[in-house]
Amino acid sequence: MSGHSKWSTIKHKKAANDKKRSGIFSKMSRLITVAVHEGGGLPDPDKNFQLRLAIDRAKLVNMPKETIQRAVDKASGGEGTQLKQMMYEGFGPGGVAMLIATTTDNPNRSVSDVKNVMDKNGGKMASQNAVSHMFTRCGVAEFVKSAMKEEDMFVFTEAVGAIDVEESDTHYIVFVPFEFVGHVKDLTSIQPESLDVYFKPQTVVELDDDDREKLDLLIEKVEDLDDVQNVYTNAS
Repeated sequence: MSGHSKWSTIKHKKAANDKKRSGIFSKMSRLITVAVHEGGGLPDPDKNFQLRLAIDRAKLVNMPKETIQRAVDKASGGEGTQLKQMMYEGFGPGGVAMLIATTTDNPNRSVSDVKNVMDKNGGKMASQNAVSHMFTRCGVAEFVKSAMKEEDMFVFTEAVGAIDVEESDTHYIVFVPFEFVGHVKDLTSIQPESLDVYFKPQTVVELDDDDREKLDLLIEKVEDLDDVQNVYTNAS
């Protein structure tokens, strides 16, 4: 079990950055809208796992409960049916592989905006499947160390057939096969503090300080785009 969690670092850094962005609530509303529609129109997060994940993300950036409920109500009323989730692929400084997840009502605009930012900031778009095979789509479950016994965490990993386990100073992080993400409650009574979908790099690329700085700037610029929800990389 690793003593340092790349996932934990990414999550908390991204949450801090998202809180600074004025458009983040709009992004979260889009995510909630798509979750309702793709979940068969179900507005109940207990019955719609994708919606539960979207609401958890919204709470992470302090989106007010009333705003979340308003987004759910609008989506269940039929608003936003034109929204689609699109994944774009590319390379960043130092040859880093990038997956860029978007939620958009205009894929042509979305890909044009992403390409423009990539081209101007040291990145390059790639064809479909040029990068995605370097990542494993999975779930990521977090447990607060102080709230559980270590052996319970290992019981959980066995129950869900965990891909990998990491830890930070305060959390255990368990990577769950994607096909089991929606069934965690059925597989074990031991429940994580949070559960999300993640694209885990199969191998990582080491960067020097210069390329790291360039990559951080590129990711920041890409994530500032209205349609972009997440950026995943295989940087160390």
